[in-house]
Amino acid sequence: MADAQTQFTYPRGLDFEQVWAALMETRKTQEENARQIKQTQEETSRQIKDNNQQIKDINKRFGEYSNRLGEISEYMIAPYLREKFNELGFNFQKTSKNTDVSDRINNIYFEIDFFLENYSKAMLVEVKTKLISDHINAHIERLEKMRKYADLHGDKRSFLGAVAGVVISDDNKKLALNNGLFVIEPSGETFSITQPIGKPKEW
Repeated sequence: MADAQTQFTYPRGLDFEQVWAALMETRKTQEENARQIKQTQEETSRQIKDNNQQIKDINKRFGEYSNRLGEISEYMIAPYLREKFNELGFNFQKTSKNTDVSDRINNIYFEIDFFLENYSKAMLVEVKTKLISDHINAHIERLEKMRKYADLHGDKRSFLGAVAGVVISDDNKKLALNNGLFVIEPSGETFSITQPIGKPKEW
Protein backbone atom coordinates (compact mmCIF):
# COMPACT_ATOMS: atom_id res chain seq x y z
CA MET A 1 0.00 0.00 0.00
CA ALA A 2 1.48 3.35 -1.01
CA ASP A 3 2.26 6.02 1.56
CA ALA A 4 -0.60 8.50 1.84
CA GLN A 5 1.86 11.42 1.50
CA THR A 6 3.02 10.16 -1.92
CA GLN A 7 -0.44 9.63 -3.37
CA PHE A 8 -1.81 12.15 -5.85
CA THR A 9 -5.40 12.65 -6.83
CA TYR A 10 -5.79 13.56 -10.51
CA PRO A 11 -8.83 15.30 -11.93
CA ARG A 12 -11.55 12.83 -12.79
CA GLY A 13 -10.90 11.13 -16.09
CA LEU A 14 -7.18 12.11 -16.30
CA ASP A 15 -4.21 9.88 -15.66
CA PHE A 16 -0.63 10.85 -14.73
CA GLU A 17 0.56 11.14 -18.33
CA GLN A 18 -2.24 13.52 -19.25
CA VAL A 19 -1.65 15.75 -16.22
CA TRP A 20 2.11 15.78 -16.91
CA ALA A 21 1.48 16.70 -20.55
CA ALA A 22 -0.80 19.53 -19.43
CA LEU A 23 1.86 20.83 -17.06
CA MET A 24 4.50 20.69 -19.77
CA GLU A 25 2.20 22.54 -22.16
CA THR A 26 1.55 25.20 -19.53
CA ARG A 27 5.29 25.56 -18.93
CA LYS A 28 5.90 25.78 -22.65
CA THR A 29 3.24 28.50 -22.96
CA GLN A 30 4.77 30.46 -20.08
CA GLU A 31 8.23 30.25 -21.64
CA GLU A 32 6.85 31.37 -25.00
CA ASN A 33 5.06 34.28 -23.34
CA ALA A 34 8.24 35.25 -21.51
CA ARG A 35 10.19 35.06 -24.79
CA GLN A 36 7.63 37.24 -26.58
CA ILE A 37 7.65 39.78 -23.73
CA LYS A 38 11.44 39.95 -23.83
CA GLN A 39 11.39 40.30 -27.62
CA THR A 40 8.80 43.08 -27.38
CA GLN A 41 10.88 44.89 -24.77
CA GLU A 42 13.99 44.63 -26.92
CA GLU A 43 12.11 45.88 -30.00
CA THR A 44 10.65 48.76 -28.00
CA SER A 45 14.10 49.64 -26.69
CA ARG A 46 15.49 49.60 -30.23
CA GLN A 47 12.62 51.76 -31.48
CA ILE A 48 13.18 54.28 -28.69
CA LYS A 49 16.89 54.35 -29.46
CA ASP A 50 16.19 54.78 -33.19
CA ASN A 51 13.65 57.52 -32.49
CA ASN A 52 16.09 59.34 -30.21
CA GLN A 53 18.75 59.16 -32.91
CA GLN A 54 16.28 60.44 -35.50
CA ILE A 55 15.38 63.35 -33.21
CA LYS A 56 19.07 64.14 -32.73
CA ASP A 57 19.61 64.03 -36.50
CA ILE A 58 16.62 66.29 -37.13
CA ASN A 59 17.77 68.77 -34.46
CA LYS A 60 21.26 68.76 -35.94
CA ARG A 61 19.96 69.40 -39.46
CA PHE A 62 17.58 72.08 -38.19
CA GLY A 63 20.41 73.72 -36.26
CA GLU A 64 22.61 73.74 -39.35
CA TYR A 65 19.71 75.11 -41.40
CA SER A 66 19.06 77.86 -38.85
CA ASN A 67 22.74 78.73 -38.76
CA ARG A 68 22.82 79.03 -42.54
CA LEU A 69 19.73 81.23 -42.47
CA GLY A 70 21.39 83.38 -39.84
CA GLU A 71 24.53 83.68 -41.95
CA ILE A 72 22.48 84.54 -45.02
CA SER A 73 20.56 87.23 -43.14
CA GLU A 74 23.83 88.69 -41.84
CA TYR A 75 25.32 88.83 -45.32
CA MET A 76 22.13 90.45 -46.63
CA ILE A 77 22.34 93.13 -43.98
CA ALA A 78 26.09 93.74 -43.74
CA PRO A 79 26.77 95.64 -47.00
CA TYR A 80 24.01 98.21 -46.47
CA LEU A 81 23.63 98.47 -42.69
CA ARG A 82 25.73 101.58 -42.13
CA GLU A 83 24.29 103.25 -45.22
CA LYS A 84 20.72 102.60 -44.07
CA PHE A 85 21.33 104.04 -40.61
CA ASN A 86 23.15 107.04 -42.02
CA GLU A 87 20.06 107.74 -44.14
CA LEU A 88 18.22 108.09 -40.81
CA GLY A 89 20.58 110.87 -39.76
CA PHE A 90 23.42 108.97 -38.13
CA ASN A 91 27.00 109.40 -39.20
CA PHE A 92 28.51 106.01 -38.48
CA GLN A 93 31.97 105.78 -39.96
CA LYS A 94 32.96 102.24 -39.04
CA THR A 95 31.27 98.83 -38.97
CA SER A 96 32.64 95.80 -37.14
CA LYS A 97 31.26 92.26 -37.40
CA ASN A 98 31.22 89.67 -34.60
CA THR A 99 32.83 91.86 -31.97
CA ASP A 100 33.77 89.97 -28.81
CA VAL A 101 34.09 91.73 -25.46
CA SER A 102 35.87 89.76 -22.75
CA ASP A 103 36.76 91.66 -19.59
CA ARG A 104 37.87 89.06 -17.04
CA ILE A 105 38.83 91.60 -14.40
CA ASN A 106 35.31 93.04 -14.25
CA ASN A 107 33.53 89.81 -15.29
CA ILE A 108 31.90 91.34 -18.37
CA TYR A 109 31.43 89.10 -21.40
CA PHE A 110 29.26 89.56 -24.49
CA GLU A 111 29.29 89.42 -28.29
CA ILE A 112 27.97 91.91 -30.84
CA ASP A 113 26.86 90.80 -34.31
CA PHE A 114 27.36 94.27 -35.82
CA PHE A 115 28.92 97.29 -34.16
CA LEU A 116 28.46 100.64 -35.90
CA GLU A 117 30.33 103.59 -34.45
CA ASN A 118 31.59 107.14 -34.69
CA TYR A 119 33.20 109.52 -32.22
CA SER A 120 29.99 110.19 -30.23
CA LYS A 121 27.62 107.22 -30.72
CA ALA A 122 27.65 103.50 -31.39
CA MET A 123 24.94 101.05 -32.43
CA LEU A 124 24.81 97.42 -31.28
CA VAL A 125 22.90 95.22 -33.74
CA GLU A 126 21.72 91.69 -32.93
CA VAL A 127 20.72 89.45 -35.88
CA LYS A 128 18.46 86.40 -35.53
CA THR A 129 16.66 84.13 -37.96
CA LYS A 130 13.49 84.26 -35.85
CA LEU A 131 13.43 87.10 -33.36
CA ILE A 132 11.66 86.28 -30.09
CA SER A 133 11.17 88.15 -26.83
CA ASP A 134 14.11 86.37 -25.15
CA HIS A 135 16.43 87.73 -27.84
CA ILE A 136 15.12 91.25 -27.29
CA ASN A 137 15.56 91.05 -23.51
CA ALA A 138 19.03 89.57 -23.96
CA HIS A 139 20.00 92.45 -26.25
CA ILE A 140 18.84 94.99 -23.68
CA GLU A 141 21.07 93.24 -21.13
CA ARG A 142 23.91 93.34 -23.68
CA LEU A 143 23.49 97.10 -24.02
CA GLU A 144 23.59 97.47 -20.24
CA LYS A 145 26.83 95.48 -20.17
CA MET A 146 28.19 97.68 -22.95
CA ARG A 147 27.44 100.79 -20.91
CA LYS A 148 29.13 99.33 -17.85
CA TYR A 149 32.15 98.22 -19.86
CA ALA A 150 32.43 101.62 -21.56
CA ASP A 151 32.27 103.49 -18.25
CA LEU A 152 35.02 101.33 -16.80
CA HIS A 153 37.24 102.05 -19.80
CA GLY A 154 36.61 105.76 -20.21
CA ASP A 155 34.33 105.50 -23.25
CA LYS A 156 31.81 108.34 -22.89
CA ARG A 157 29.87 107.65 -26.08
CA SER A 158 26.16 106.85 -25.99
CA PHE A 159 24.99 103.43 -27.19
CA LEU A 160 21.88 102.51 -29.13
CA GLY A 161 20.40 99.12 -29.97
CA ALA A 162 18.84 97.42 -32.97
CA VAL A 163 17.48 93.92 -33.53
CA ALA A 164 17.12 92.18 -36.88
CA GLY A 165 15.16 89.09 -37.85
CA VAL A 166 13.97 87.23 -40.90
CA VAL A 167 10.80 86.35 -38.98
CA ILE A 168 9.40 88.82 -36.43
CA SER A 169 5.92 88.65 -34.95
CA ASP A 170 3.93 91.86 -34.51
CA ASP A 171 4.07 91.48 -30.72
CA ASN A 172 7.85 91.10 -30.65
CA LYS A 173 8.31 93.98 -33.05
CA LYS A 174 6.20 96.15 -30.77
CA LEU A 175 8.16 94.93 -27.73
CA ALA A 176 11.45 95.96 -29.31
CA LEU A 177 10.17 99.34 -30.44
CA ASN A 178 8.62 100.08 -27.04
CA ASN A 179 12.00 99.39 -25.44
CA GLY A 180 13.70 101.98 -27.61
CA LEU A 181 15.26 99.57 -30.11
CA PHE A 182 15.38 99.86 -33.89
CA VAL A 183 13.86 96.90 -35.75
CA ILE A 184 15.42 95.59 -38.97
CA GLU A 185 13.39 93.24 -41.17
CA PRO A 186 13.30 92.04 -44.80
CA SER A 187 11.68 94.28 -47.37
CA GLY A 188 11.77 93.19 -50.99
CA GLU A 189 15.36 92.49 -52.04
CA THR A 190 16.80 94.47 -49.14
CA PHE A 191 15.58 95.40 -45.64
CA SER A 192 13.82 98.18 -43.80
CA ILE A 193 14.54 99.84 -40.47
CA THR A 194 11.68 100.86 -38.19
CA GLN A 195 12.55 103.52 -35.65
CA PRO A 196 11.54 103.12 -31.99
CA ILE A 197 8.33 104.60 -30.70
CA GLY A 198 9.33 108.01 -29.43
CA LYS A 199 13.01 108.80 -28.99
CA PRO A 200 15.48 105.93 -29.41
CA LYS A 201 16.83 104.79 -26.06
CA GLU A 202 20.45 105.54 -25.35
CA TRP A 203 22.59 103.64 -22.89
